[in-house]
Amino acid sequence: MPPAPRVYEHGGGVASVAVTIPDNPLGHTLVHVVDTDRGPVLVDTGWDDPGSWAELCEGLTALGTSVRDVQGVLVTHHHPDHHGLSGRVREASGAWIAMHAADIAVVRRTREAEPGAWRGYLEAKLEGAGAPASHTAPLRAARPGDYPLPRPALPDREIGAGELLDLPGRRLRAVWTPGHTPGHVCLHLEEAHPANLPGRGRLFSGDHLLPGISPHIGLYEDPDDAGPGLGDPLGDYLDSLERVARLGAAEVLPAHQHAFTGAGARVAELLAHHEERLTGLLALLETPLTPWQLAERMEWNRPWARIPYGSRTIAVSEAEAHLRHLVKQGRAEPVPGSAPVTYVACDPS
Repeated sequence: MPPAPRVYEHGGGVASVAVTIPDNPLGHTLVHVVDTDRGPVLVDTGWDDPGSWAELCEGLTALGTSVRDVQGVLVTHHHPDHHGLSGRVREASGAWIAMHAADIAVVRRTREAEPGAWRGYLEAKLEGAGAPASHTAPLRAARPGDYPLPRPALPDREIGAGELLDLPGRRLRAVWTPGHTPGHVCLHLEEAHPANLPGRGRLFSGDHLLPGISPHIGLYEDPDDAGPGLGDPLGDYLDSLERVARLGAAEVLPAHQHAFTGAGARVAELLAHHEERLTGLLALLETPLTPWQLAERMEWNRPWARIPYGSRTIAVSEAEAHLRHLVKQGRAEPVPGSAPVTYVACDPS
C-alpha cells in the first residue's frame, strides 16, 4: 500500500501538500493550497515526475478537493521544483498559471532556445570564470542533444509587484523579491492569523525565506547576452530580505522545510550570515583570484574535493554573485589585463 499523502492543515483555508523532489537533498516542495470563493488555488506545484504528480493528486484528494477543481497556480519562481507540474495541473483543470514577468521571460527563453545553446553558454561562462580544462571537457565533448532544455509551461498571467491578486474571498498581495531568481515573488496573505499569532498575516515565501538554509544566489544573466551584465543578484536578495522583514508577518509558509514564526529574526540572521561571508571573501581576496579559485576556497557544506561536478558549477555561480556584489559596493575590483579575470580586495584606506 502506498504511503499516505503528507498533508498539513494550517487553518484559515490554507493547507499544504509535500511533493517529493526526486534525488534531491531538499526532499520535497511544500505546495500550498489556498481556498477561494471560486475553488482552490495552488502556490507552486512541485517537480514534473510521475511519482510527484501522484502525490499532489492524492494530497488534494485528502484535502477534500481534486486537481480538476484547481482554479489557478501562483508560481513563486520558475525553478522546476516549483513550476514543474504547472502544465499538468492546467491540462487537468483548465487552471490559469501566473508568474512574475522577469521569470516568464526566463521560461520563454528556455522554450525557444536552440539545441546546444545552453551548453555553449555554460562552457564560455565557466572558461571566463577560470574553470580548469578538466571541468569544461565534458561540455566541449558534448553533442547538441546531450544537454536538452526542458519545455516548461508558459504562464498565461503576470504577477505584478505589489498587486492585490484576484482571488475572491481572499486578500493576497504579491511582493517582488528578486535574488534567487530575477522574478521571485513572495505572497502576503493580509488576513488575521487563524491562531491569532501576533503580526500581519502569513507569508508564502517560496525559496526566499527558509527556516534553516539560505537559498542559492547566483548570476542570472540572459544566455543570449554575450556581455558580463551589470546585475547584482545578491544585492537584490539582501534588499528583498529587508522588504520582507518590514511586512511583519505572523507566520511564514515556505516552499521547503516547515512553517515558522519570527520572520524578522530570521531575516536578521540571513543578513548577518551574508555580511560575515562577504567579509571572509575579502580576506581571501588579498591575493587576486578568479571566481573558480574563490569558489575552491569558500566554505561549503562539504570539502571542495567532495562536491560533485554539477554542484561545482553552481558554487562558481554563487562565488560570481558575491564578487559582483563586492565590486558594486566598491570593496573589490577586477585586476586590469587579467585573463581569465581575477579579482582583488580594494585597499580600505
